[in-house]
Amino acid sequence: MGTKANRDIFKQLLNGETISSSNNQAHRLLEESFATKKMLLLLNNTADPSEIRSILSEITNSQIDKSTTVFTPIHINYGKNTKIGKNVFINFDCTFLDLGGITIEDNVLIAPRVNIISEGHPISSQTRKSLVPGAVRIKKNAWIGTAATILSGVTVGENSIVAAGAVVAKDVPDNTIVGGIPAKIIKAIPE
Repeated sequence: MGTKANRDIFKQLLNGETISSSNNQAHRLLEESFATKKMLLLLNNTADPSEIRSILSEITNSQIDKSTTVFTPIHINYGKNTKIGKNVFINFDCTFLDLGGITIEDNVLIAPRVNIISEGHPISSQTRKSLVPGAVRIKKNAWIGTAATILSGVTVGENSIVAAGAVVAKDVPDNTIVGGIPAKIIKAIPE
């Protein structure tokens, strides 16, 4: 498999490995981000739903199902580590930082200005420019409220609701409503 330094930086990120700013492939993160930005210019300047899905399919390197609706603008830093299920609705002005991986399962509702962040940085000022990935998973039938932020490493449970403006730093159990900063359980949703 080779040494860590020789393995693909994007595979290292998906494996949850911290990437040092001195990594010999760190330049690729910016290069790919700018390539994605070029495609986002096209995506964010069309109102045609099929064209949006087509360009988003290219950005994510996966087929976006025709049952999925995305309102633009949308902001993505990489794209290839985002997987979007069927019958998903993504509203205006959402941001996905997906180097650590983002999975949005079927029937998920994402309100305007939602941030899904699968990467962060160490606390130590000496290593702060390193990148720490953590996959985010939004399970089936979840609803993410307006301006909520889902942080690195979080799973939002099936059928759960994240209240508007919440900052979610810990996993959300299935069938649960969470809200606040940091998000806390408000109540269970009857099955």
